Amino acid sequence: MTSRSPSRKPTVVLVHGAFADSTSWNGVVRTLRHEGHPVVAAANPLRGLRSDAAYVGEVLAGVDGPVVLVGHSYGGSVVTAAARAADHVQALVYVAAFIPDMGESALDLAARFPGSSLGEALHPMPVTLPDGSPGVDFTIEQDLFPHQFAADVPEDVARLMAVTQRPVTGAALEEAAPEPAWRTLPSWAVVATEDLNIPPAAQRFMAERAGAHVVEVRASHAVSVSRPEDVARTVTEASSATT
Repeated sequence: MTSRSPSRKPTVVLVHGAFADSTSWNGVVRTLRHEGHPVVAAANPLRGLRSDAAYVGEVLAGVDGPVVLVGHSYGGSVVTAAARAADHVQALVYVAAFIPDMGESALDLAARFPGSSLGEALHPMPVTLPDGSPGVDFTIEQDLFPHQFAADVPEDVARLMAVTQRPVTGAALEEAAPEPAWRTLPSWAVVATEDLNIPPAAQRFMAERAGAHVVEVRASHAVSVSRPEDVARTVTEASSATT
């Protein structure tokens, strides 16, 4: 791998959450690259918290130099775990994301505050998990996806997102988090105030508990799609503050 220039900006590694894929970061990537940031958008497997964090850890191991690690939704749980074993991660950015403490799961945190209608929109499908055990994959019903996930995204785009969404296992959402990296790393949080997946009250609680720098944006859960410049601005702030 080529050596880094001392003046080169940290690499931004983006981790999507459930019911999304890496293209959900496209607008954010465009802005960050324009500002000179190297960017990697990791394909989160969405199979289990430990295994997903291990995969993101492998992605991080392939990045030379300092990293700003960004997670959306369930991806927040993944980056919280993955950063513990990557000493070149300088900051965490949570985007409408779970910020779990040790022993908490995404399912626990989503249910702790009222305001989520996600459960009513889910479509379950039996699957075999990587270890051979039976499990359940969840997607959002395509007809309900635009309102539930992306109410402020143009409808034609939201309907495409509904088709290309990635399923998440119930086991991943139920798996307890390890000791969180936010205890030792500075963090930022974008709170989506119109989120129907993770209640805004839950986002605020988790962000404040983690001591994160909080930015509130009037947006749906798909804030990286509807308000990419706001998300990129927060990532840039985290990068500048820790460089």
